[in-house]
Amino acid sequence: MRRKNLRLWVFVTAVMALAVSAFLTSGSATVAQSGGGNKILARALAVELGKAKPTGKQIPISGGVMSTLVQAMDSGNAVGGVAPRLPLAAKTQGCQNVYIGAVMNIRVNQDCSLRRQAEEVVAINPTNPSNLIVGQNDSRVGFNHCGYDWSTDGGRSWGDQLPPFYQFIGGDGHTFDACSDPTATFDADGNAYVGGVLFDIASSASAFVVAKSNAGIGGKFYHTPDSSLTFQEFRDVPLGVVASDNDPSVFNDKEFIVADANPGSPKVNNVYATWTRFSDVNSPIFFSQSTDGGATWSVGVEISGNNPVICTDFSIVAGACDQDQGSHPIVGPDGTIYVVFGNGNTPLFGINQVLFISCPGSADCTNPANWAAPVKINDLVGLHPIALGSNVAGCPVGRQCLPPNGYRVPEFTSMSLSMDSSGNLFATWADFRNGGPPCDTLDFATAAPPCDNDVFYASSSDGGGAWSAAHQLTPAGSAQWQPWSAVSANGKLFVAYYDRQYGNCEFSGCNDITVARVTNPASGSPIVNYKRLSTSSMPNLTTITNPIQAGFLGDYMWVATSGNTAYVVWADTRGLNGTVEEDIYLATTK
Repeated sequence: MRRKNLRLWVFVTAVMALAVSAFLTSGSATVAQSGGGNKILARALAVELGKAKPTGKQIPISGGVMSTLVQAMDSGNAVGGVAPRLPLAAKTQGCQNVYIGAVMNIRVNQDCSLRRQAEEVVAINPTNPSNLIVGQNDSRVGFNHCGYDWSTDGGRSWGDQLPPFYQFIGGDGHTFDACSDPTATFDADGNAYVGGVLFDIASSASAFVVAKSNAGIGGKFYHTPDSSLTFQEFRDVPLGVVASDNDPSVFNDKEFIVADANPGSPKVNNVYATWTRFSDVNSPIFFSQSTDGGATWSVGVEISGNNPVICTDFSIVAGACDQDQGSHPIVGPDGTIYVVFGNGNTPLFGINQVLFISCPGSADCTNPANWAAPVKINDLVGLHPIALGSNVAGCPVGRQCLPPNGYRVPEFTSMSLSMDSSGNLFATWADFRNGGPPCDTLDFATAAPPCDNDVFYASSSDGGGAWSAAHQLTPAGSAQWQPWSAVSANGKLFVAYYDRQYGNCEFSGCNDITVARVTNPASGSPIVNYKRLSTSSMPNLTTITNPIQAGFLGDYMWVATSGNTAYVVWADTRGLNGTVEEDIYLATTK
């Protein structure tokens, strides 16, 4: 589907959307109990299981949280109430950690079980580029937790651990069941910070917490950020608490942290957090900051702002851009904070938008009035097929996927922002604007490849006030999704993404990782070179090949740069002796 056919496509899909809504309301409207006391999770789980319909432009909860809830109630893939089991012939990946090819693929997580590791972030120590930390959703001890890995030799070898989040007591008086959406950053002095969203299966509490690894430790272990305490390195608590709620009408989700690692910045070593705060009525982007190394955090404030020109529908207050998900913050050399996020305050089904906000380095960013009004970067077209009636190939009911893969399509949570040394900004995302038959039906069961999902970027040379048209990075006729981006010291934009263009992958569902290296990305004539990073294609993760892990490949992957080298991490399904399982791999490229 090309741009000129968008209006026809919107009309057709609007009609189909009515059929989708009719289907979702035809089943029981009873909210499943595994959402517990938290009404936000209960409602999201009911939609995920096809027992309720979305309300208005309801924005989805992150995939890591939802996969935990579904697993906890033995639902989704369960048959006859029996929890899924791995095939008897399945063997652990063990600690095998390298695939050798044109580019080395190095296994990062060192958990030797068949448990899932997916949804990853990588951060590089600015004082020692050989020191890397990687975070991922990690199920080694059951359901979903956060895991963090460290390397002191540039990623050639790794150690890993679960963070000290599980000593933290929430507002309901007990520790938490699960952690999702790992995030990591280094400050200018080489202190490392990691964070995660904590939540419970059957109570209303949720939190966003941060731990620290002092300079010199390099992520080998984490501890309380409170530097006033004796033997700080050996204390788990108190953690840095960005948000903690025990309100059944509130859920904190999809958080990222970033430190100001610019030595010349007036706010050097401040640490910033953005996240989505779901309530009964909306899901705005919130902001908080720490000026004392992550120990204490300012009261969260809503920063997604108001713009009645672009946020026209479903707003609680007229013009508010408050139906959001998937914020990504970065910090400029002068301390300015820039944030990109997905927004659904739009009138048409499946036609959302990529928005941008910023706060000057000279301003107090804990005051919402100091954030510029949101600017639209481009459309975010989410007209992918939806699983209706049953879990098909691992695609959860109510979620959008690209057949034959059952992985959620995370268009709201896989957009990223980066900046070059000249101050040019680059926003990257993927969407389905070019999707067409036979993949253009909203019913996943009847859709079929080829599915033309594509990756795009836009640039701004004025600090985000105006943005270029979208540059399409990926070829027609196959699916590319879940991109992430970063800019190298020599100004090249690196964009990595999952890719089905190789061999017969578009039809069999195998996947690769491709990186696009864009030279002169802010010009009208960028030069793009491509490199296949995966040494061989990753098999499709389905309910047959691995029923426990099917349906979730993460909501994001990550790219970070040091000098002119890009570091890419992703969830990979290649296992030992043909086993299909999820682990984290790293590759570097220039």
